[in-house]
Formats: sequence, structure tokens, C-alpha cells
Amino acid sequence: MIKAEWFYWLVGAVFLLMAAQMLTDRSNPRRHGTAAFWGLLGLCFCYGTWVADKSAPAEPLGAAVLLMVCLAGFGFTGRGTPRTATPEQREASARRLGNKLFVPALTIPAVALVCAVGVKKLSVGGGPVLQKGSETILGLGIGAVVALAVAMVMLRERKLSTPVHAGRSMLESMGWVMLLPQLLATLGTVFAVSGVGEQVRRITTAALPDHSRYLAVAVYCLGMFLFTVVMGNGFAAFPVMTAAVGWPVLVVQEHGSAPAVLAIGMLAGFCGTLVTPMAANFNVVPAALLELKDQYGPIKAQLPTAVALLGCNAVIMALFAF
Repeated sequence: MIKAEWFYWLVGAVFLLMAAQMLTDRSNPRRHGTAAFWGLLGLCFCYGTWVADKSAPAEPLGAAVLLMVCLAGFGFTGRGTPRTATPEQREASARRLGNKLFVPALTIPAVALVCAVGVKKLSVGGGPVLQKGSETILGLGIGAVVALAVAMVMLRERKLSTPVHAGRSMLESMGWVMLLPQLLATLGTVFAVSGVGEQVRRITTAALPDHSRYLAVAVYCLGMFLFTVVMGNGFAAFPVMTAAVGWPVLVVQEHGSAPAVLAIGMLAGFCGTLVTPMAANFNVVPAALLELKDQYGPIKAQLPTAVALLGCNAVIMALFAF
């Protein structure tokens, strides 16, 4: 049986390998801090195995995260000069391959879909091929490995170090913002456990008139939108606003359909994802990778669509969720 932990170990090993490369790259004046940041992340992926099965304490993971925050926040990370192709070589290769460049990228979701739908039904020796409940994440990992092989064959690349150097270049270009969605999602859980949602519920229920269904729909959708803008992640906003308005008011008090209310509420939150720099993986990272002159270009382009979709979600919830 292929276990999800194997995928996490592979990701951790890749981060550790890249951290070793960063440490030896003298073109980066902050090579020690950069290597420490990504090395700690790699160790967290490996150490997390024992935290998950409760055979090791979780406090070292928290300490590692705080240390990573200090390394990034105080400017101890930087960018070196990996041994990759020049911009001219990449442009020539892109012209030669054309739309074939999308094949490795599309391989990942294709393999993930096969694993999540088909491979999950297969068994060997009476046990499943993929760890039960982890078929999707394993499909993503297997798809990434397959996509790497496909890309190397397409580009006739024989050295595995070449994609590692290229991946390291991308990693340093994105920097710490790559981890922002995960940290913000964790923040949402912290808010929920600490009772923020309950406090917001008391305020909203006191302010909302009785049986004001449509006003409550507007508050829930707009609240999901605004909390997502602030926190950068719809999953972080969801437990707060659902505990405040979605469940007690729209589902319990107004007898709304729970699946419809909560699903549409999440979609309203995703509208906020389109217009906030806090959603780094959607808005900041693409601008950096594409070397756009305006780092807020994706947000400006997505703003009209986000506002229109927010209104549509509110209308759909009001008409079909009750």
C-alpha cells in the first residue's frame, strides 16, 4: 500500500536538497538564512509524521514555524543564482515547443483524477493500492512525479539536477509567500477554537432583526468575502462566519438547507480570494512568476468578476437555499 506519508517525506526531502543547494550558493548574500528557512520546512514535513501518530510532541513544529517567521520577517532570506537556462534559451525553447509545454502541467490533474477515481478501487493482496482517504493527495504526488518524467523526456533532459535547480529558482522567486495560505488556514482554526466565531455570532444576532432572512444572507456572504480578504483564505474565514451567521441564523433559525447555505457561502468567500494580496498563491505568486510589471495586476483584472460573482452567490442563496 502506498501511504500518504511517503509523499510528505518526498516533499520534505526535496526541500532539504534545495536547502543544501542554497547553502553552497555564494551568489546569495543571505544564503545561510535562506537555507535555514527551507531546511526547517523540509524537516517539518518529515517530523510531522511522528506528530500525526502522536509519538512525538507538536511543540517543535510550532517553534520551527516561529523561527521561519523570524527568518523571513527580519529579511534573512534572499535569492541566489541557480544554474538554469538563460531567458533567451527559455524563450527559444518555448517557441519550439509551443502548446506542448502544457502537457506536463496537465499530466498532474489527469493522474490525480485517475488515482482518485480509478486506482482507489484497486487492491493488492486484499488491501488497497492507495491509503484509504488519501487517494487525492497521493494522486497529486504521483502526478507530479509522472509530470517530471514527461517533461524530462519532452525536453530530452538527462540530468535530474537540472529540474531541481529550476525548482529552487522558482522557490526563491516566490519566497515565504508560498506558505502564506497554509499559515492563514491554520489561523482560521485558531480563531474558531478561541471563540471568535461565537463572539461575532453574538454581535450579529443582536444587530439583525428577527426573521430578516435576506439581510442575514447579505451579512453572511459579505462577511465571508471580507474575512477572506483580511485572512487571505476562504477556509480560514469559513469557520468564523459559519459559526456566527451561517449555521445559527440561516440554517437553524431560518431553516435553510445546510449543504446549499454552506457551499454557497464558501463560494462567496472565494470571491474575496480573487481581490486580496493575502491570497499569495492566487495573486502575488503568479505576478512574480510571470514577472509582471504591476504586482497587483491579477487583482485588478479579477476585481469586476469577484464583485459580480459575490452578488450572484447572494441571490442564488436567497432564492434556492430556503
